[in-house]
Amino acid sequence: MNPALAVKSYDSIISLRTIGRLALRALYLELQCYPKPGLVSPWDSGSHTDMDASSFVRSIAALADYFPAIAAAGSASAPFSQLQDLGRGAERRMLQATAGANTHRGAVFHLGLLAAAAGLLNATGDSFAGPALGQIVRERWGSDIGHEMNPGSHGHFIRQKYGVKGARHEAAAGFPHVFDIGLPALRASLARGADFPSAMAQCFFTLMAEVEDTNLLYRGGIPGLIWAQSAARDFLDHGGVFQPSWFARALGVHRALVARRLSPGGSADMLAAVLFVHGLQEHAGA
Repeated sequence: MNPALAVKSYDSIISLRTIGRLALRALYLELQCYPKPGLVSPWDSGSHTDMDASSFVRSIAALADYFPAIAAAGSASAPFSQLQDLGRGAERRMLQATAGANTHRGAVFHLGLLAAAAGLLNATGDSFAGPALGQIVRERWGSDIGHEMNPGSHGHFIRQKYGVKGARHEAAAGFPHVFDIGLPALRASLARGADFPSAMAQCFFTLMAEVEDTNLLYRGGIPGLIWAQSAARDFLDHGGVFQPSWFARALGVHRALVARRLSPGGSADMLAAVLFVHGLQEHAGA
């Protein structure tokens, strides 16, 4: 690194504790987002019978120590194997807190890597602006992330069956859905005057329209994925959260997904990642 960058290149220094706090905040915000078709919120459990909002709150509490720890590992430029060990420990605590319900496995993976990248950027004094966090994940850990580590998982089965890329490819590529789709959608909505809950909903529908969601494929196959993406695009084509009575229209999509037992959990993971990056960049003034 250029010696001139030994001094922080932005005014706000982010502590490891702050990185962890912002990750937890992102998970709480994602839970609060509603209507969030097919997914758990404080208002209902969506298409899920094995978890509810209290499950998510317990899960988030169980992850409180994980994000500062993985940020610290990232600040030391730890290898992916070390990050993976931390993630596995976090998953065990999550499952213990939820009596076996998979509330946040995707978030443990995505937000964990982004928190590690934040720790590394903070240690080197580089800016969090633009896609920097995703670039760090791709350049530092991308080649290791791309190797399949759990060939017996549902995700592996779906990727093999349908030829989709999935969460590992998203991370190894530097989170393009976060930086190229989700974050611009959130910020464009805020710039147009949407309040934050509405902007989160707009961001979620934008992601749901684009993500090849393995959770949707697992529950509904190709027809389920196509139906859900089409429903999201139709909502957006009619103006999204800027159309009259948008909430009622979004609630209708939610109820339709619940009726079909569809759950776009991969899109929810991307929303949480967007909210984390947004919070980090705002805090850092990037």
